[in-house]
Amino acid sequence: MDPRPEPGFLRRSCVGRPRTGAPGPVWQHGRMPDDPVATAHRIAEEVLLPDAAAVDAATSLPPAHRAALDGSGLTALAATGPDLATRIGVTAALAGGCLATAFVWLQHQGALSAVLGSPLAGRFAGPLADGSLRAGVAITALRGPAPLTATRAGDGWRLTGDVPWVTGWSTIGVVRVAALDGDRVVSLLVDASAAPTLTATPLALTAARASGTATLRFAEHPVPGDRLLAITPHEEWLAADPAGLAGNGALALGVAARAAAVAGSSVLEDEVERTRAALVAADVAALPAARADCSALAVRAAAAAAVAEGARSVLAGSAGERLTREAQFLLVFGSRPAIRTALLGRLGA
Repeated sequence: MDPRPEPGFLRRSCVGRPRTGAPGPVWQHGRMPDDPVATAHRIAEEVLLPDAAAVDAATSLPPAHRAALDGSGLTALAATGPDLATRIGVTAALAGGCLATAFVWLQHQGALSAVLGSPLAGRFAGPLADGSLRAGVAITALRGPAPLTATRAGDGWRLTGDVPWVTGWSTIGVVRVAALDGDRVVSLLVDASAAPTLTATPLALTAARASGTATLRFAEHPVPGDRLLAITPHEEWLAADPAGLAGNGALALGVAARAAAVAGSSVLEDEVERTRAALVAADVAALPAARADCSALAVRAAAAAAVAEGARSVLAGSAGERLTREAQFLLVFGSRPAIRTALLGRLGA
């Protein structure tokens, strides 16, 4: 499994801040917290964690989870241009409460980031920021052997090909799609609705099943010209892409922190903080190793949680069982060859 959908929201540049052509402070559509990380921890403990076992067995997120994020302003976080430490802190906190909710929220942030710096900001940034419109991302097909393609069709575009991993499909209204047109990457905001030219196949994930992750198939799917986000040289896209590697490391840190708490291990809790600091400080060259450290730590912490929980951890629905599956999921989610190599080394393989 190699979905790799790190959104631009977690790149090191100031992606997410309003730029030329974007509206004013779109986060004013909702109330932004003074301390987003503390707010995320509060929501995780009071709203997400009490539902964790039920959501793990479900196929969709409870409306209360999204309502809590909307009401707190965290749905609009990307619009405020937070620094990397804040973005990682919020993502990890939410993942420690409910991985599926954090997963869906993170993809929404990636779509919001792309819209903010685009000609579509005036139409879509406000609804995305206040949660009245939900979004996902479909950018993984650019890295595979058979990339999604975009071709000109009059004033618009036609998309052809498969996108293996798209999250939130059953509940999102639009999806940020990236496709190749020769040596250019065409980014479009596509309506997330089934059509004869657009079909979705749900995936049976081992964890975060409530995220609504599916494979999309485009068959000459028409997209109007007024849904164009950007056109970027492919080389420029590839050069910027590694800067987004921090995102899924934050998810693993959240699972590791929750597992350390279940295990009652201050040693593991301290290691989570050191690993978090290393992820925030890592430059592009060091990010694969930092990401590998996050995923390996999640596995060790989940194993410790299972041992501490005892016989209950082999029962479906227990914290130890769920965290073990989530840690395994994050071993391979969003990985790249360099991360995979580093992880195999840390696992003694």
